[in-house]
Amino acid sequence: MTDHSIDLEQYILNHIDEEEPVLQELNRQTHIQMLQPRMLSGHLQGKILKMLVQMINPMNVLEIGTFTGYSAISMAMGLQKEGAMIDTIEINDENEEFIQRFINKAKLNESIQLHIGSAIDIIPQLNKTYDLVFMDGDKRQYRKYYELIFDKLNPGGLILADNILWDGKVVQELHPNDAYTREILEFNKMVKEDGRVEKVILPFRDGISIIRKK
Repeated sequence: MTDHSIDLEQYILNHIDEEEPVLQELNRQTHIQMLQPRMLSGHLQGKILKMLVQMINPMNVLEIGTFTGYSAISMAMGLQKEGAMIDTIEINDENEEFIQRFINKAKLNESIQLHIGSAIDIIPQLNKTYDLVFMDGDKRQYRKYYELIFDKLNPGGLILADNILWDGKVVQELHPNDAYTREILEFNKMVKEDGRVEKVILPFRDGISIIRKK
């Protein structure tokens, strides 16, 4: 990241709503306690997710890949309908206590249901349909996630697929052993060719694909 882009990012952060105290603490503790803290959604993405939730006004939201809970809490802060719920799935059981502690601190335990395990196993067991899906799990499984959630997505519902530019590797020569980039490339191609959806890519952070079911 260049000095210019760092300055612009800081300017943006200085001109949006402030980060809530519970999210500030979550951010700080993630950087202290967790490996790969850069996986955290963070202040700007959190505000974008919250506002998207407010705009969509969903009843049910599904998140694949909780990490430490920043994005789930951000989205839950945007829920408006009585009884609206976020199901969030995290494969790493070592994160469970950390995530639940911050859900409780945010007083959102009635709005967020944490599921621990493989999304591929858990999604078929979720007996509901969704207005919004935030996909941020194992990049090698993106096409599988898409297949599993599509019939559970309401018409007009949105899928937000994170990291689909993959540090710019999608426009670089593919290394034969790079399963992550290969899957992202195949996922992007599949979505492009899927006539059941409208789609656009936002070149924000590591790229977010917004996919709307027709």
